[in-house]
Amino acid sequence: MAVANPPGIEKLISYPKFDSVEQQRHYLKTILAGAYRICGKFGFSEGVAGHITCRDPEHTDCFWVNPFGVSFKRMKMSDLILVNEEGKIVAGKHQNLNKAAFAIHAAIHKARPDVLAACHTHSVYGKTWSAFGKLLDPLTQDSCIFYQDHGLYDSYMGVVDDLSEGEQIGIALSDKKAVILQNHGLLTVGHSIEECIFWFVTMERTCQSQLLAEATGNEPIKIGHEVALNTRNYEVGFPLAGYFSFQPMWQDIVHEQPDFMDIAAPEPPLVL
Repeated sequence: MAVANPPGIEKLISYPKFDSVEQQRHYLKTILAGAYRICGKFGFSEGVAGHITCRDPEHTDCFWVNPFGVSFKRMKMSDLILVNEEGKIVAGKHQNLNKAAFAIHAAIHKARPDVLAACHTHSVYGKTWSAFGKLLDPLTQDSCIFYQDHGLYDSYMGVVDDLSEGEQIGIALSDKKAVILQNHGLLTVGHSIEECIFWFVTMERTCQSQLLAEATGNEPIKIGHEVALNTRNYEVGFPLAGYFSFQPMWQDIVHEQPDFMDIAAPEPPLVL
């Protein structure tokens, strides 16, 4: 990642700690299922398009993902499937995998060992902004999160179904937190699922904000380089800021839709 946590922030905000890999896996699957519900709640799902992945804490060449064709709004922990680097489903009750999800996410997880999670959906404002084939400007405090920390994949060749295109998306992402896929939509990554999802939600809204600002016909006032960089690095755009900013969304979805947590802890060891 281009942006690191500022010194001393771990004294105020910290990631959860686990006594076993099984405990950690259960936690990640809980957050991942909830993340799908959050994206469904915000209207980010579009038919069968969209996927959020999380690297398994033990089998790090595998990632958890949604089965093809299951609604974000109905996702449960028990629906999640584990896919290996060859595209084979190695755990989970479903046997249907979104080929585009594998082509994109397998390449990203392989290229970015620092990334735990990645999110891509066909959200309305994200795919609309992507049609311009340009990066976002630092127009607001929230948009500073992505200042000089998002890339552009300036090609569209149809539905992604080949690992080589996933690799090109990974190159465009580089070491950044997000990439705009031209004529397609947004993709964000994070050191945690929480961070990844908050980046996606706020990037979608940043696209909406810039579209609205430009629609007025006036020239928006951009935030200066030094202020935008400082805001990103020390106030709103570092990993633990994303993790912590996710918490209100998490509190709401647990209160509103607790049925997604349908697997009790502890889970048995995973044998592949």
